[in-house]
Amino acid sequence: MRDPKPLAEGITLARRAIRHAGTVHYNGQFMHPRIGIIGGSGLYDMEPLEDRSEVRIDTPWGAPSDAYVVGRIAGREVAFLARHGRGHRIMPSNLNFRANIHGLKQLGVEYVLSFSAVGSLREELEPLHFVLPDQFFDRTRGRASTFFDEELVAHITFSHPICATLADVAEQACRTVGVTVHRGGTYCCMEGPAFSTLAESNTYRSWGFDIIGMTNLQEAKLAREAEMSYCTLAMVTDYDCWHPGHDAVTVDTVIEYLTKNAAHAQQIAVEAVRNIPTAPSPYASALKNAILSDRKAVSDRAREKYAVLAGKYI
Repeated sequence: MRDPKPLAEGITLARRAIRHAGTVHYNGQFMHPRIGIIGGSGLYDMEPLEDRSEVRIDTPWGAPSDAYVVGRIAGREVAFLARHGRGHRIMPSNLNFRANIHGLKQLGVEYVLSFSAVGSLREELEPLHFVLPDQFFDRTRGRASTFFDEELVAHITFSHPICATLADVAEQACRTVGVTVHRGGTYCCMEGPAFSTLAESNTYRSWGFDIIGMTNLQEAKLAREAEMSYCTLAMVTDYDCWHPGHDAVTVDTVIEYLTKNAAHAQQIAVEAVRNIPTAPSPYASALKNAILSDRKAVSDRAREKYAVLAGKYI
């Protein structure tokens, strides 16, 4: 496997250069990665990626967490991003979620698999298990979770935040690899970076939440605005702090279980990529009836800003 290397011409992709086709040219070949993988804590590389190169992208919302690593898995073109940056440099509250998702959109991605470490709020959701939640509850404070922050107002439908088609693929991939997987449940997205107090953990349990993490709610909202399918693959590392038979979560505990789960995550990614549909995302028209703004009032500057996301509507 070749080591990652800079894209030809030392590239920073301008959004204007790729907004129409989403095609990346490097190493004498063209790629259009329709599949994106976001790696969370402990998953900073996607080892199965072949013919890989690094792509650094500029977006209207600044720089993503790191370079995208573009290559092939099981013969299909894929873009991988380390959510927190290689070396885990960015804490959850400081992640540029909009740049991360917009960068994937610029590359042409339609399906996003998001691997994330979580704490369990249920006895049966044990460390090393995978959970595919189908709902989110937002406990963050003031994070940017929409692209439409000026001139253009859009209200997406978000009652079912996870793409069921993609979750079907992820569930089957987990079962093929042989890991224990639980389908459904609510992901409580907390602010962090500190873990929960005991009172918070017990409250979340009483509210019926199933797992707790710090990142996926914003990603899911932005992916829907970007008309992409999104699915969380939550890797359980601990019981938060509510379980009387287990110590409160620590970084050492999280790292121990993440290391054990990393190999499974790589295998699951390969199986999932093989079976992701070649058809367009079911959410390819999510913005069609979501924009309320008068198109005639949108400035040229705003049209340029939103060209990748909503150019076909404005």
